Amino acid sequence: MSDASTQPATDQLPAYRVERSSVHGNGVFAQRDIAPGEPVVEYAGREITWDEAQVRAEIQGGPHNHTFFFSLSNGNVIDGGDHGNEARYINHSCEPNCEAIEEEDGRIFIYALHDIKQDEELSYSYPLIYEGRHTPAIKRAFACRCGAEKCTGTMLAPKPRKRSKPKAKPASLAELVPPPAAVQIPQPAVAG
Repeated sequence: MSDASTQPATDQLPAYRVERSSVHGNGVFAQRDIAPGEPVVEYAGREITWDEAQVRAEIQGGPHNHTFFFSLSNGNVIDGGDHGNEARYINHSCEPNCEAIEEEDGRIFIYALHDIKQDEELSYSYPLIYEGRHTPAIKRAFACRCGAEKCTGTMLAPKPRKRSKPKAKPASLAELVPPPAAVQIPQPAVAG
């Protein structure tokens, strides 16, 4: 017997629709009120390897391209632009009303974080990973336009900081004193 709370009502409107967004390009909007925790849509597309995603991104024009890649915990990527659905049009926000959750089977679902009113644009936070230098031009290309009060100004994930290895603490004062310099004594020349 299935749990009725997880089954969508057949007489209910679909949860979302796609239309032009003031944030960026197309956006996904609530077609009806959506309850907190409600699964809104699956992020669909073809699962490909990271290497294949890199090739596809390069073919589409490199870092400034418009891709619909969603990274999975197994290292692969869902390409929402290849057999995907409307979920690929959900825009980023620094203060999102949805979240993306990877299920145990590797499928991605978008869930409402709180009450979402009809006609409200759906959003989730997806910091983009860009391995190259974050130059001013790259930062402009990936500028965040979410308009949130606490907007970070970028959709780029912060680059991981390279930490230098901490120096080991000396166990004693003797370890702080450098060893004496080695002195080389010239050997006498062999008479020949």
